[in-house]
Amino acid sequence: MRIVACLILSSRLVLAAPDIDPVKAGMDTARLKRMTERIKAFSDQGTVAGTVVLVARHGTIAAFEASGWQDIEARKPMRPDSIFQVMSMTKPVTAVAIQMLVEDGKVRVGDPVEKYLPEFRGQWMVESKTGTSMVLKRPTRAVTVRDLLTHTSCMVGPGPALAQLYQKMDRPLGEAVAVFAQLPLDCEPGSRWLYSNTGIATLGRIVEVAGDQPFEAFVASRIFEPLGMKDSFFFPDRATPGQRERIAAVYRSEKGALLKAGDDILGGNALAHRKGARYSAPEFGLYSTAADLLRFYDLMRAGGVHGGKRLLSRASVELMTSLHTGDLPKAGWWEGNPGFGLGWEVVRDAAGGLSLLSPGTFHHGGAFGTHGWIDPRKDLVGVFLVQQADGRADEVKKAFMAMAVAAITD
Repeated sequence: MRIVACLILSSRLVLAAPDIDPVKAGMDTARLKRMTERIKAFSDQGTVAGTVVLVARHGTIAAFEASGWQDIEARKPMRPDSIFQVMSMTKPVTAVAIQMLVEDGKVRVGDPVEKYLPEFRGQWMVESKTGTSMVLKRPTRAVTVRDLLTHTSCMVGPGPALAQLYQKMDRPLGEAVAVFAQLPLDCEPGSRWLYSNTGIATLGRIVEVAGDQPFEAFVASRIFEPLGMKDSFFFPDRATPGQRERIAAVYRSEKGALLKAGDDILGGNALAHRKGARYSAPEFGLYSTAADLLRFYDLMRAGGVHGGKRLLSRASVELMTSLHTGDLPKAGWWEGNPGFGLGWEVVRDAAGGLSLLSPGTFHHGGAFGTHGWIDPRKDLVGVFLVQQADGRADEVKKAFMAMAVAAITD
């Protein structure tokens, strides 16, 4: 245990963390210490392999801690700058890219998708299913960009022709989206909330067409580079060797033990680093760190400004983080009565604040347990990173959220 402690201490000394000032952030140091000790206990007990947690308030970091293991078998401790597959936390990044194109005058949220992607013309929808057969009909209206952003497009998939796409990632985005366009919709566009990975992938393809460059290049030049997100990327085989060595392994629990997840998870074997991948996956493909994600979230918290430079208008931030799903039932994953904005899940009311989040908090999670949120009322940002493929991280995440909010002093 002393060796482990020394390794963890060494990683913290070598990696110069940003300035951390709980008092300036209006947060209680003792409560934050209890929070990080509680999160560390989950790793010690084997609930998850390791975590990185970060809390910031009023633009100041109050807590930033790594605990547990980046790779258990290799005895590599988790580091503050460990790189994670953040999975569906990618979706708000894709949504911001779309909104930037709106501000460029190249996309309109109310437009039909077929305006940008002709392969979406003449889509069908399922009218009824019986056994192995189905009856199709034309939807009453075309799918819009807004439908994609709010998960009300009724797009499903990726379908049998691309059954291994999310594991092998062996098709380019344009080719995959052309297949998605041929799949029948599951309902009338706008009629219900149906979480759609293929819908967000379609947004990424619109970014490519309207932005006249590959999706990952647009995001790098318009978001990552201006924000200084140096450890954020989509293709690890194009990253530096030093970055690949910081990518955390993904685990699942089997018979009470944490074992590395295999090739069947999203993105395939985590330590194979998606070798040869061609699919950028605007719906789940991002690799990032806690510090990088804080830069992205702080852009939204600050109304679209970073380092004195405006990257996104305040009007766009307000539009994206407002409710757009009306009274549609269960428009999101969060507890209580969730709703959805444009690319962000939004806490609607007190019933959704069971982890002490304020109504109006906007957030998004990922398949391996990751989560990030911005609470405008409390001026609070939280980042929770973990790589657990079986849902066991949910308890850890909610403990972190509640304890972070409870540490506010003003």
